[in-house]
Amino acid sequence: MSDTPQVVADERLKRESFGARLMKRPELGAIAGLVVVTAFFMVTADSSMFTLSGIMNFMTPAAQLGILAIGAAMLMIGGEFDLSIGSMVAFAGLIFAACTVTLGLPLILAIPITFMVAAAIGSVNGTIVLKTGLPSFIVTLAFLFILRGASLVGLKIATGGSTQLRGVRDSVESDWLMPIFSGDAFTGLFAWMAETGIIDTFNNGTPKVPGIPVEILWFVGLALLATYVLTRTPQGNWIFAAGGDKVAASNSGVPVRKVKISLFMFAACCGALVAIITVMDAGSTDARRGFMKEFEAIIAAVIGGCLLTGGYGSAIGAFFGAIIFGMVTIGLTYTSFDQDWFQIFLGGMLLVAVLFNNYIRKQVTGER
Repeated sequence: MSDTPQVVADERLKRESFGARLMKRPELGAIAGLVVVTAFFMVTADSSMFTLSGIMNFMTPAAQLGILAIGAAMLMIGGEFDLSIGSMVAFAGLIFAACTVTLGLPLILAIPITFMVAAAIGSVNGTIVLKTGLPSFIVTLAFLFILRGASLVGLKIATGGSTQLRGVRDSVESDWLMPIFSGDAFTGLFAWMAETGIIDTFNNGTPKVPGIPVEILWFVGLALLATYVLTRTPQGNWIFAAGGDKVAASNSGVPVRKVKISLFMFAACCGALVAIITVMDAGSTDARRGFMKEFEAIIAAVIGGCLLTGGYGSAIGAFFGAIIFGMVTIGLTYTSFDQDWFQIFLGGMLLVAVLFNNYIRKQVTGER
């Protein structure tokens, strides 16, 4: 008779199939949507859309929106909204341009100043929400108008009456930090691939795609970092707990106040990062920068699996949601469809995403 003890399965532990676990993943809807949209454009769009240059064309706006969407997603998982994130792009662009053009500061000073101003405003947003108990929707809606108006007034003061401040590129062109926030990365690698015939070139031999736009690298890096924080750190557990039930989380020792204010600051800094990148690429800033991007970022986060009630979602879902946006925005130009179909798509995708996320929430919680 063997002395080896037999392992008895605990009947209290529920076993789930792989399919059941997969259905509960928040990013499932975004991945499925990306597959459907890709298939649609592969059938209806010109074949050049999925060449290397075509992919870079739709990934660039997707990356800019995606940086905002990741900030919005983290905040939504924490149970709050920030409707001022689009206006933050305009206001942070003003601060950055004023530092570089008006004050003549180098990027090593202008960039930290821009982030600090954005973080301070995010902290004010979070503090007002937590101190007063007002919905973050209302507080950040007020800051949407405040920041947009401040951008208009500030630009007129800085320029003597204009709503556009030029000369940024000329001011920072020789700065050693510029390649980190503007232009293309891996240009040497792409030049070598062009020489060897791996990628397409123009008649003069230069590659049609000179490199990877740096905003795409920031987008991917930020998505990976946010996913790591949410899934592999205690702070990630705090974010989910604060968004799911802040009272229970507080009673369990979670620093809910610090978590939520930090998320507001992070979302604001995401807006500042987009401002820095786009202002340096364009060489100027204006009062309409980031217009309506707060709504697109929230929609991308919802498509990515974030619940409007908080406590559920993922950064990688927002990543795929933003790619869907970029693909549709640019992809329609490769088809014979009218550009105005984008608005219909926007509303349709939001409705489908909310219904799907609501279904997943009921599957997870057992609610009927």
